[in-house]
Amino acid sequence: MSLAELICPAGTPAALRTAVDAGADAVYCGFQDATNARNFPGLNFTPDELAEAVTYAHARGTKVLLALNTYPPAGKVDLWRQAADLGVRLGVDAFIVADMGVADYIARTHPQARLHLSVQAAASSPEAIRYYCEHFGVRRVVLPRILTIPEIRQIKREIPCEIETFIFGNHGLMVEGRCSLTNYLTGQSTNMDGVCSPASDVEYARHEDGAMSSQLAGFTIDRFGPQEKAGYPTICKGRYTAPHRPEGYYAFEEPVSLNLSRLLPDLIEAGVHAFKIEGRQRSKSYVRGVVRAFRAAVDDIRAGRQANMADLVALTEGQKQTQGAFETKKWR
Repeated sequence: MSLAELICPAGTPAALRTAVDAGADAVYCGFQDATNARNFPGLNFTPDELAEAVTYAHARGTKVLLALNTYPPAGKVDLWRQAADLGVRLGVDAFIVADMGVADYIARTHPQARLHLSVQAAASSPEAIRYYCEHFGVRRVVLPRILTIPEIRQIKREIPCEIETFIFGNHGLMVEGRCSLTNYLTGQSTNMDGVCSPASDVEYARHEDGAMSSQLAGFTIDRFGPQEKAGYPTICKGRYTAPHRPEGYYAFEEPVSLNLSRLLPDLIEAGVHAFKIEGRQRSKSYVRGVVRAFRAAVDDIRAGRQANMADLVALTEGQKQTQGAFETKKWR
């Protein structure tokens, strides 16, 4: 049985301390620039903040993983190289990388550094994963959220590295590392600028009937009734009209959160080494509640007890939860 490490989000120094205190085995975070895929105002770490965070986490036995999980545009790779150099100096425990050039730079320049392959690399086959392991010394792969447990079990038999899977948070059925929807409207790239639906392009409008519409770059992404909670406008989770659906429908995916609490024993049996909670843009209360719940569940499973998961639906997106493709694929 694997160790079942609990990998938790840290969008701010306060959230990092919250995750550590709630029982995280490791936290993942990023710098305040385009090197990480959650590059939003008010999130992430300055170099000084990350230095303090590493000290805080290590003093309590928690690892710090630095996300360098975006793709450098042509001619701008120095920002990613400098971030890697700084991460090594600050003593982070691993780098989460997506771009081959970034992985190659770290492997050659800092051969002692531990590399984890980001979900943004979209490596979902044994052949792709082995390539990263053999050429860049990748020690762990974060699998895309499109695989069933039998598929994960088969992949584990054929690769030489650890497996990490998401267990809670954003459902994200787009091909990770390949989404161009936000770039189409805003000019900001999820994969190169680290920004999906930048806040500067987001607006909300209240209507006379009490409804609320959310807009991105001047385009209406969704409209919510007076009793509905207005969500953040991301194109892949918007509602759209069409000749055959004039009432509006979710063309890509619904606002729903992944929750694999019931599948933790099966994932461990399949060879998953680490469980990842999504949510670097979420609040401290979200981090505290989710980490505590999964900390208790993982500890129960390790001890051979029946896990008694708290009801996490209140922390899910749209108050809806799913097991996604992990149990069985039911594509629409």
